[in-house]
Amino acid sequence: METEMLAQAQGIDFSMLGLFARATFTVKLVMLLLVIASFWAWAIIIQKLIAYRAARREAERFDRSFWSGDPLDELFDQIGPEPAGRAERVFAAGMIEWRRSHRQDGGLIAGAQARIDRSMDVAVAKEAEALQSGLPVLATVGSVAPFVGLFGTVWGIMHAFIEIAQQQNTSLVVVAPGIAEALLATGLGLLAAIPAVIFYNKLSADSDRLLAGYEAFADEFATILSRQLDA
Repeated sequence: METEMLAQAQGIDFSMLGLFARATFTVKLVMLLLVIASFWAWAIIIQKLIAYRAARREAERFDRSFWSGDPLDELFDQIGPEPAGRAERVFAAGMIEWRRSHRQDGGLIAGAQARIDRSMDVAVAKEAEALQSGLPVLATVGSVAPFVGLFGTVWGIMHAFIEIAQQQNTSLVVVAPGIAEALLATGLGLLAAIPAVIFYNKLSADSDRLLAGYEAFADEFATILSRQLDA
């Protein structure tokens, strides 16, 4: 009897594809959703890692140019009013408002300092929105995927027990495939959630550091312009 059961067990395909093929429609749907969520999360992770690295390099390059001692008007003329770099866009926002605040006779329109500060604050806010886009998806996948996988597991185990009751057979050959199919859903949920949580924390910290750098630059630039206004 045991030999027959072992032979039947060896004939069962316990690969991931085999488990997926035998699963119920509901569990299959759960697995597909988790796989899609995992690919979506990894796409965001890779895109953000590349974007943040480029932003750091651009900020370092612009910082060297800004503090090189060259006139700020020349630097602005070089990068233009719509530069590609994030730090450059914050600088451009301040310079545009600085130039707009000058009258034709060379005097300054009242309230120039406040307008320059607001212009750079708006530019920093836009960069924050761009840098942090996609991070809520990682947070959602990290928090929801385990529960979605658990739902698939509960549904699969329920179906396995129903099948056991129908066959009136509690042998391992009958029980093991259904339990394995159910647990696969939990495994996929964790596979999607763990990287999403890890990289959400890392990317959030990276984004905060970049934004802190932009805000510090905006404050320093505003201080430089305020000295010129007072002069």
